[in-house]
Amino acid sequence: MNKTMLGVIDATKYIDTLESLTLNRCVAAIPFAGRYRLIDFVLSNMVNSGIESVAIFPKYQYRSLMDHLGSGKNWDLNRKRDGLFFFPSPDLNMPYEHVGAFEHFEQHIDYFLRSKQKYALICNSYTVCNIDYQMVLKRHIESECDITEVRHQGKSLEMFILETSLLLDLIINRNQTGYRSIIDVVRDHRHQLKICDYEYSGYVAVIDSIENYFAHSMELLHPMIWKQLFVKSRPIYTKVKDEPPTKYTSEAVVKNSIVANGCIIEGHVENSIIFRAVKVGKGTVIKNSIIMQKSQIGENCELDCVIIDKDVKVESDVALYGTVQQPFVIRKGTVQGALMNQ
Repeated sequence: MNKTMLGVIDATKYIDTLESLTLNRCVAAIPFAGRYRLIDFVLSNMVNSGIESVAIFPKYQYRSLMDHLGSGKNWDLNRKRDGLFFFPSPDLNMPYEHVGAFEHFEQHIDYFLRSKQKYALICNSYTVCNIDYQMVLKRHIESECDITEVRHQGKSLEMFILETSLLLDLIINRNQTGYRSIIDVVRDHRHQLKICDYEYSGYVAVIDSIENYFAHSMELLHPMIWKQLFVKSRPIYTKVKDEPPTKYTSEAVVKNSIVANGCIIEGHVENSIIFRAVKVGKGTVIKNSIIMQKSQIGENCELDCVIIDKDVKVESDVALYGTVQQPFVIRKGTVQGALMNQ
């Protein structure tokens, strides 16, 4: 029995509540957990589940996503057969309201027609978890389902398994059936298809707002949460960057934080996530914050409940405060000076 799957990652969705982090990137490319991007989790789950052919369907601001993934080498997807494929939307004005839009798939239908895999797995790009899709497929086959939807605590994770032949039928006949996406099919009870649910009980973080991004990032500082997401037997892969270890000076104080490599820490960091190549100046206190790659924090600053995007420069003697419910966000590549104190 052919139990192979092809992976389909729908990265077309624009989420306006994440706008502060998506001006220069798509949602799938948002940095997360110190050294990863959101797409790393679903892509790694697919690879760990034996999927060797993955198609990514982006729409907006996908240059940084393509730069991050490259040929797929870090996920062992740089193959002569199958591998990693990018299928951008040729029509930016075409509305894609739901994950798994058939019209977008139809524009690249040759990928599905040429696929040898019997089953297809369709996922969004912004759900963080560590799931074995082979277990979902096993239940799908045993229960003789037409479509299986993965859920967590009763809510859809926008992950679906179905036979590739059925997916092709839905794409080709979408004008006759009126179904515009896989979600339309699952939510309609008038057809004869057998729709099944698979309840996933592990850790899940759906990143669909700045508040959720901040809250789920802070959750990773709890060892039990970290161990649920980062499992040794099912690693999360990402783009490899060769950087030196982080340097901590004698004045540095770091408590309950995630600090990536390549940083220089001279100040106080507590309950925070520090990405690669960040510099924290002397006398600076950072608490409950997220500092992304290559940002520079000057001396004698105070930051609390702040999200600082990549390549930001915070000058010395600056105080920035947000709240857990409304973290203060500094956009990528900007300069925050003393006269702009918040």
